[in-house]
Amino acid sequence: MQLKDSLTPLSPLSDEQQRQLSQVLATLNTQQLAWVSGYLYGLSQTGLQPAVTGAAAAAPGGNLTILYGSQTGNAKGVASAIKAQAETRGLPVTLASMADYKPKQLKKESHLLVIVSTYGEGEPPESAVDLHDQLKKGKIGKLEGLKFAVLGLGDSSYEFFCQTGKDFDDFLAKAGAERIHELASLDVDYQDAARSWGEQAINAIAATLSTGAASSSVASAVQQAVGHSQYSKENPFPARLSVKQKITGRDSTKDIRHIEINLEESGLSYQPGDALGVWFDNDAELVSEVLALTGLSGDEATAHGTLRVALTGHFELTRLHGGFITGLAEIAGNAALKDLAGDKVQVNGLVASAQIVDVLERFPTALSAEQLIGLLRPLTPRLYSIASSQSEVEEEVHLTVGVVRYPQEDGTVRSGGASSFLADRLEEGAEVRVFVEHNDNFRLPANPGTPVIMVGPGTGIAPFRAFMQEREAIGASGKNWLFFGNPHFTQDFLYQVEWQRYVKSGLLSKISLAFSRDQAHKIYVQDRLREAGQELYQWLEAGAHFYVCGDANKMARDVQEALLDVIAEHGHKSREEAEEYLSELRRAKRYQRDVY
Repeated sequence: MQLKDSLTPLSPLSDEQQRQLSQVLATLNTQQLAWVSGYLYGLSQTGLQPAVTGAAAAAPGGNLTILYGSQTGNAKGVASAIKAQAETRGLPVTLASMADYKPKQLKKESHLLVIVSTYGEGEPPESAVDLHDQLKKGKIGKLEGLKFAVLGLGDSSYEFFCQTGKDFDDFLAKAGAERIHELASLDVDYQDAARSWGEQAINAIAATLSTGAASSSVASAVQQAVGHSQYSKENPFPARLSVKQKITGRDSTKDIRHIEINLEESGLSYQPGDALGVWFDNDAELVSEVLALTGLSGDEATAHGTLRVALTGHFELTRLHGGFITGLAEIAGNAALKDLAGDKVQVNGLVASAQIVDVLERFPTALSAEQLIGLLRPLTPRLYSIASSQSEVEEEVHLTVGVVRYPQEDGTVRSGGASSFLADRLEEGAEVRVFVEHNDNFRLPANPGTPVIMVGPGTGIAPFRAFMQEREAIGASGKNWLFFGNPHFTQDFLYQVEWQRYVKSGLLSKISLAFSRDQAHKIYVQDRLREAGQELYQWLEAGAHFYVCGDANKMARDVQEALLDVIAEHGHKSREEAEEYLSELRRAKRYQRDVY
């Protein structure tokens, strides 16, 4: 019996609720359906309501809305924790991603908390772009009567630290909203400060907000239930590395690996577009080098065991930050190091190209264990776009990992922490701690007949491999167009055999390739977009969804400029009209980016 036949005319659900529930249930396997059945039956027997994740009914005294804009999941995690704090106080609270929020709704809000990260050169995360833009341009109008507070997350190594949080705080105040608690600009080690800020902000809100009951749709209850897992960033699953295979040629300038990880018995589920978080250990040789350059043995006691254990699994050694340089300068008393620390341009250059050990090699300094740990940041997991669909690979997850290498002036090569852990130090069959980071802002269209355009040079190809596996598994009828680029056809055409098979079967309707170094003049994916501009615009006019994955700093910007040029030229629009057309695509979730 098909799913649509199971929701009979006697159902107490509205037509819209039936539609939402059908869409959610269609994505579940047999085990998940059985679990959800028991979950919902339990709710019906106890009379309890599931926690609200979407729109909630406002209480007479108003409603607290928590909006988050998250790039890697940190802002979402903080927002969820603050929502829980509000619920323990009995406050009516709604949690929503900025990507799912209609900006005009701000005029109807009474109390608002904004939790937002900053990435790149002071830019908003992808999910926050539209709301940020509309507030910046004053399109929402006056917001008198709205009480708000903003928490920004960022990295003080970057020049525009927490800029997006500062922007939202400024935009809301200029629109006439009342700041009910001060702006927080938190660095990478944000957990304790975020918890404290949340408590203070909730106290301020509780003084002016009545309590009231909230409501939730059946579909959102199911989505929340299914999305929950006992494994998370804080409690990763001990998976097994089953396959690691180099997929670039012997003479390639890139070292890219296809990684397969076994998730059996984890209960973890993911969708195309999600990311896998990977915890890793630092290289033992790198740890020894840091210890030698600071005059330490590694046997010193710390809160994490010996210092060697702490440096191996608890602190960042491969990601340099400006605070390490300035902090070391204060301790060392070295004149040259102080001059370096005072030069922002040099510090930024080092942060982009060097590691902790490179600074210590230039300025070896005797430190205590406490001093060294005080200069370091906590280790953070790395997120990789998932390159598989569970419809195809079941209890596996695949990654496409570019191994990061940093050539140094003396001829040595430094490696990235997680990528070299997977590629160089972890043997097949060994344990790797992982978790799923869901990304609801990078999803295939709900209608399988919708055309899809995918732009993914280099390792940006990963989620589109998952997209194609999923589209094939469900028999999607929509056309698919891939734009892929890399230096050389013979060395760097990732998953070439698979793409050729998809072209031959007809699943991949078009493939546009840009191998930049295979001719005298360089050709990139943005050049192919312009060349195919007329047909590309026709696809957009026919309802196609446009996806971009890969480097945020240059590629994604260049692709967006090319797309704007295509819209302006073939849509006969001005630059301003083209930008509005693209904004409309973004609001309709037809222009989605997974950039890093």
